[in-house]
Amino acid sequence: MPNTNHLNLRVDGMSCASCVGRVEKALNALPGVTQAEVNLATETARVTHDGSVLATTLTDTLDKAGYPARLAETSIDITEMSCASCVGRVEKALSALPGVTHAEVNLATGRATVGYVDGAVTPAEIAATSTTAGYAATVHTSGQSGDTGVARKEEEAASLRRAVLVAAALALPVFVVEMGGHLFPPFHMWVHHTIGQQTSWVIQWVLTTLVLIGPGRMFYVKGIPALLKGAPDMNSLVAVGTLAAYLYSVVATVLPVLLPDNVRAVYFESAAVIVVLILVGRWLEARAKGRTGAAIQALLGLQAHTAAVERNGETVELALEEIRAGEILIVRPGERVAVDGEIVDGDSHVDESMITGEPVPVAKGPGATVTGGTVNGAGAFRFRATRVGGDTTLAQIIRMVEDAQGARLPIQGLVNEITLRFVPVILGIAALTVLAWLMFAPAPALTHALVAGVSVLIIACPCAMGLATPTSIMVGTGRAAELGVLFRKGDALQGLGAVDVVALDKTGTVTQGRPELTELILSEGFERSEVLALVAAVEARSEHPIAEAIVRAARAEGVARHDPADFNAMAGYGVRATVSGHDVLIGADRLMTREGIDTGALAASETGLAKRGRSALFAAIDGRIAAVIGVADPLKPASAAAIAALRAQGLQVAMITGDKRETAEAIAAEIGIDHVIAGVLPDGKVAALDSLRAEGRKVAFVGDGINDAPALAHADVGIAIGTGTDVAIESADVVLMSGDLRGVVNAFAVSRATMRNIRQNLFWAFGYNTALVPVAAGVLYSSFGILLSPMLAAGAMALSSVFVLSNALRLRRIKPLMDESAAIPARAVDQNKVVAAAE
Repeated sequence: MPNTNHLNLRVDGMSCASCVGRVEKALNALPGVTQAEVNLATETARVTHDGSVLATTLTDTLDKAGYPARLAETSIDITEMSCASCVGRVEKALSALPGVTHAEVNLATGRATVGYVDGAVTPAEIAATSTTAGYAATVHTSGQSGDTGVARKEEEAASLRRAVLVAAALALPVFVVEMGGHLFPPFHMWVHHTIGQQTSWVIQWVLTTLVLIGPGRMFYVKGIPALLKGAPDMNSLVAVGTLAAYLYSVVATVLPVLLPDNVRAVYFESAAVIVVLILVGRWLEARAKGRTGAAIQALLGLQAHTAAVERNGETVELALEEIRAGEILIVRPGERVAVDGEIVDGDSHVDESMITGEPVPVAKGPGATVTGGTVNGAGAFRFRATRVGGDTTLAQIIRMVEDAQGARLPIQGLVNEITLRFVPVILGIAALTVLAWLMFAPAPALTHALVAGVSVLIIACPCAMGLATPTSIMVGTGRAAELGVLFRKGDALQGLGAVDVVALDKTGTVTQGRPELTELILSEGFERSEVLALVAAVEARSEHPIAEAIVRAARAEGVARHDPADFNAMAGYGVRATVSGHDVLIGADRLMTREGIDTGALAASETGLAKRGRSALFAAIDGRIAAVIGVADPLKPASAAAIAALRAQGLQVAMITGDKRETAEAIAAEIGIDHVIAGVLPDGKVAALDSLRAEGRKVAFVGDGINDAPALAHADVGIAIGTGTDVAIESADVVLMSGDLRGVVNAFAVSRATMRNIRQNLFWAFGYNTALVPVAAGVLYSSFGILLSPMLAAGAMALSSVFVLSNALRLRRIKPLMDESAAIPARAVDQNKVVAAAE
């Protein structure tokens, strides 16, 4: 009888019975589906199938039918993973769970990110699946105090430290008695004549047994079942290796007649010391892993724990989790702002350096926004909470950092494929090693076969391979967050390293985004006050920064105010309206040409303004050219220095703008931009990026506005200025917490340093195994008489993982190429120093 499986899905987009029919028809047409029942009221589908239908197949089918399945994602914290093989097995178990679309497990963070079909499975069931597979798990909740796993990692390190001390205390007498006799023959004779060899072996047997069943028990509890299931891991290698040495020694002690005299020896010290050394390695790993989460812990430390809230006519102190949106909070001098909000009364200065990187406190008054985690100065104020809990800016930052730290780079996929097969291969190599020694080696062949086989099992280290990439990502992205660079998407960390061209939006990115009116050149017969009043009346209806500059200038000059009628905004051209009976037209020369208006003598003035880096607009009144308007958007103080630093790293820098070419080229010449794409309409930035991709170049785009969102999503790597719009930030791969280009320079520096660190780790991990596994097998014995001791193998294995983690932790010392706290003049940038730092 065929298997019967059921899968529940939540389906979006259904509005009537015909939708239900189409969804059922699409699902029933799938091979393996025996029945699909769709409920419009609950917006769910129940699919009965024979077990061969994958969740991804169902979601793809629903997407094609136009009724997408509702997808969700969760994170679970997993304990007891010790190597890359564990990662592979957890991923395999989670991916096999009905309803799961993808699962990515990170060894360094001990966390899995799982995508699933909403309604088919719950986060609790996903965690239970990992637990059933032998790796205890709990559902992770992001952005809450104490929720980074630091306490768990500290407890793990403390537990391993206790195990190391107990194991070392028991193993030390075994090591001294056995190895001391080999290193100092008189000591061996003294032991032989006092307690005797047999008694010495029995004592070693008892102490080693205590080591194996006590501190070393974890290797056998996990490793043996995994081996019997046909899914061996690092624990299996340790278990098989130490048990081989232990059991051989037990036979030599208890049943000596089974072994020839020339091979009768004990290896209790190897079994005991191997356990000690591997425990030491895991203890050091646990301590290092705890330090890799320092960035998240530091961010959590910025959260206020309580706040003074006005509730029911009283002021009460409430925990952060109890604050609700809309409530009024009181902030006293020197206190940390609890949540995001808007000031209703009071004045103060707030230190926002944690968000913007700017060290100078910002003046705040009624109507100003405040951000949770920032620090109030000497004043006091009341504010209304607008975003609380996981919706606050700080919680979102923490979530972004966690997502980036748990991300899997493309390079990690190959590593995982290799490590999943690594342990079975090592077991095979160890078996072949033993057979080769027994068949071809001189006497005592059995002893040599045992030593070589155990050494191969112990020296192989998938731990180092599994930790090589995720630990570097975790530390690198954490350090990036401290420098004000948030990697929203983990693969951007690798993607930045391949970028050839950095394309910059001009307004709000290179420039301040707040233009000022600099010139108003009039045609004969027009007066300044009249023209400025009419133009400002029209521009008051526009949200464009240039329009705001004109309106601010009109207010400053106190010209008459008018109300426009029939306002019409023409994207990419300009605006038109009727003001006090006059037809007013404002826009670029292409608008005047389209409307048939002769710009006359003002055409030369417009060209001159453009050459001086001004944005030039024409104004026509009642069909006659009236004025040319010059507006300048000041450069951000750090733009020139940042562009110089990017070029020093070997990157080309381009600028994309809607300005005329003369204006854009004047700005580019001033700040050292290589390539200018000017006159681009809002929907043309994507095409501009494609032109920069010529000859296979990779392009990063930096922008901040709503109209930058398509380009940010289309670029190979999208970088959003953190002071920009939410839409732009959501479309980006990287978010800069500061408002200028210094963060771009630091983002590239962190990316290159992290990728270099990953390559170093992978080279060490794979090179270590490639070089030392043959040595452990005994390839040097015939030529040099070298046969690696199992104890040395255990020490080398532990050292490899510690090396990888220690190397990754060096990323915590990455220095920013450009300090966020101060602008640096372009001429002050030492290009050789920048290149050296980037490399």
